[in-house]
Amino acid sequence: MSGIAHHLVKRGIEATHEKYRSGSFQASQDAEDNKTFGHPNVVAAALAITAIVYFLAVTAIQYVYGGVVATLTMVESPTAIAVTKSSPQSDEVDAPLLSADEKKPSPTEPELFYVKTKPITSKIRTTIKHLVAEAGPWSRFRGLQVAVLYHFAHQMVFQLFTFLLGHGMLAQSFAAIASAVVLSRFQMLWTHVVISAPSEKKWYRRFPTIDDGKKILLPTAVWALTEQVAIYVPVTLLYTFDLAGYDWNPAEFGKYSDMQLKSAMLASFAVLMSGIVTVVLLVIPAHVTLKRVQASLLSEDTDTIVPFDRTFGGKVQPEVVGGKGVVSMLDAWRTFDWAARFRLVALYAKIVAIQFALTFAFVLVAVFEVRMINGDYILY
Repeated sequence: MSGIAHHLVKRGIEATHEKYRSGSFQASQDAEDNKTFGHPNVVAAALAITAIVYFLAVTAIQYVYGGVVATLTMVESPTAIAVTKSSPQSDEVDAPLLSADEKKPSPTEPELFYVKTKPITSKIRTTIKHLVAEAGPWSRFRGLQVAVLYHFAHQMVFQLFTFLLGHGMLAQSFAAIASAVVLSRFQMLWTHVVISAPSEKKWYRRFPTIDDGKKILLPTAVWALTEQVAIYVPVTLLYTFDLAGYDWNPAEFGKYSDMQLKSAMLASFAVLMSGIVTVVLLVIPAHVTLKRVQASLLSEDTDTIVPFDRTFGGKVQPEVVGGKGVVSMLDAWRTFDWAARFRLVALYAKIVAIQFALTFAFVLVAVFEVRMINGDYILY
């Protein structure tokens, strides 16, 4: 679908450019040509503004839902409420008549039950509502300054590594992994800013120590490696099935037989599914593990904005009592129960659906803008 949309936009831009160069907008041309493309500059400006708004909207959705809300989902530990069940009193209206001795309270203690509360991150709406109530309307963009600086620094470090190692695919993969490892403390700072309760302490005064930074080098490297695997698997299948050699222009589909088209569609589906499976089975577990290890290194004097078990079910002991002060990678994933895993995957599915719907809506807006400005102009 994206390939078709890209083709249509490309053909439209090429048609605009060609007609503009050929002078088709001169008044001496026939009425049909004037009707076809009468306002090229207005069309270009409208599409440019629409593209900018679309980019900002998609970026905001990805940051708020895929960044902030997803991170809180990864670290939240649902709390439990203690509920007592007392034995019935003998002095009730409907109780039988008893003697004074029989009416004395029973020495038996009341039964105690623990009921888990519904997680705050069970829904996007409840998560945003909680953030706004605790930290204000702009809290949904918490950590944005750190994120911008991190991505800028990551790009600079990545470019440095590619300059030293070359621009081959393997070299770029190594550069991406190395960049993530080099900036691991910066990324942990973002996690701490996102999961912590509102504080007057500035973000640049909350940088993790070098010793804490050493503890997340391996989880960061593993996560960055899984991301590269998620790229290599679909790309490898893409070339294995020779899908790169197909002309995906819909106007050229006629030169392929029905069998070729069906094979290409099945192969494309296999490539898509390989990417999804790799992300679900490798990238998401590695990402969850990394975030939970980072969260375990949050300063003891810093409160979290969502319920968070710093002991990870008793598996983490503070360094002051002889413990390591950090959760292991294996325990970080094991303590993330299946309910939380399904909740996180459902969140990612909602994000994809929202972005797909937003993309479709903006394509319709772009087509509407072109038709409103140029009358019966059709992209073909």
